[in-house]
Amino acid sequence: MDPQIPRQRALAVAGERIAGGVGVHETALASPDVVDLRGRVVVPGLSDSHVHFPTWALAQTEVKLDGCTSLNEALARIASASGAAAGVMRGYGWRSGDWADGEQPTAARLDEVTGDRPAAMVAKDYHSLWLNSAALALAGGDLEVEGGIVERDVGGQPTGVLREEAAWRFKERHLAVPADVYVEAMRAGLRIASSRGVTSVHDKDGWLGALALWQRLERMGLLTLRVWQSIPADLAGELRELGIASGFGSPLLRIGYLKAFMDGTLGSGTAWMLDGSGVRLTSGEELAEIVLAGARAGFPVAVHAIGDGANHEALDAFERTRPVWAPLGLRQRVEHAQLLAAADLPRFAALGVACSVQFSHAPSDRDLADRFWAGKGEGAYAYRSLWDSGVVLANGSDAPIEELDPLAGVRAAVRRTIDSRAGWHPEQALTVQQAFEATTLAPAWLTGDERSRGRLLPGYAADLVVLDRDPWDDLEAEVVATMVAGRWVHNPPPWD
Repeated sequence: MDPQIPRQRALAVAGERIAGGVGVHETALASPDVVDLRGRVVVPGLSDSHVHFPTWALAQTEVKLDGCTSLNEALARIASASGAAAGVMRGYGWRSGDWADGEQPTAARLDEVTGDRPAAMVAKDYHSLWLNSAALALAGGDLEVEGGIVERDVGGQPTGVLREEAAWRFKERHLAVPADVYVEAMRAGLRIASSRGVTSVHDKDGWLGALALWQRLERMGLLTLRVWQSIPADLAGELRELGIASGFGSPLLRIGYLKAFMDGTLGSGTAWMLDGSGVRLTSGEELAEIVLAGARAGFPVAVHAIGDGANHEALDAFERTRPVWAPLGLRQRVEHAQLLAAADLPRFAALGVACSVQFSHAPSDRDLADRFWAGKGEGAYAYRSLWDSGVVLANGSDAPIEELDPLAGVRAAVRRTIDSRAGWHPEQALTVQQAFEATTLAPAWLTGDERSRGRLLPGYAADLVVLDRDPWDDLEAEVVATMVAGRWVHNPPPWD
């Protein structure tokens, strides 16, 4: 991943770092072990710049509703799992916009397959919650909250669907998961991540206490990737009082950035648009205050913005506050940037604000985008236009919304399709090189590690992935083995 040395025939690893070159100290000599790749290929470790890791790990144990094409199919899957352990029945991944029958989820229909057992099904975008009557009863009618939507029928009764803040507050109050359950799920999730070449993640689950969960795994010696952890934006003051700034932590686990939300999502119909539609969770003025509070505490901000209105207001906030944060070298970022007005697209690079996007979202969301954002396709998931503008473009998965699999994201970026259809807006496709840079170099830049991670050069971290073939020649390349800090964390050699 270095333009001056694009390929090498051998790589020397000394302890936790790449060795070789002028000035390497004798205590950093390469290991005497030799691994013959026999035609396999090594690339820098892959990063996921936007993942809800504890949530994704837990979702591996829940009813999977992703890919359902009708309400009845979703209900059939739930019914097939209804005999599982007691307690609240959980599922995730439904998206009614994909249901050909046009039906909408309701508590009454969910009651048919769950009975009196409380059941909660999280939408694919994680911004909506589908509850049965038993689960609704847990709230005792206390469902309304500012920034939330409680869908109601013609008689004014809740239908069973909560969106945005209403969904999140219900989850916090009535769907809490014990820390031990999260940790066990994360242990299994780490093994999956390593098998997919993931050597670092930018975690978004700071709001549920992910930092403490990661710390437990690190103390147990089970942390097998690097974590750049988000913290809720409203904790900036406490962080400042404690003297904790971005980058605090260990080589594997660091507190990185503040997380904020401008709006909802495309799938839930809550993206904040320039025409005034959607749900505004944070105004531009409020975001400016968050950015300033972050700057005082020494933290950049990562702000969720989906609709063109949300992105416009976010950019305005970063522009107004730039004289404060830019001299501090803070690396601000917008998460998703899914729909952009033409005038806003070049502003990211001009302001020095990175775009943390999810390449897999474009082909996954194409039908919804064509339906809800008709006539605005040129500004939707415009990854090549953003790249050409000079912005730092980082790739993530938003798992569990998409699967935590960086190579799948690379394929989506290059092909702009995940099925048999032709690429969606192929003019926005990236090259393989660009997609890999967004998955290795850009995430390291966001964490301030561009001179120590993301490339396989002397002095850089020995975070690497062995692939079965060259992905520049064949995008179907698969992970053979993964190394983090000079230690094999998945499938150590020898191999057949």
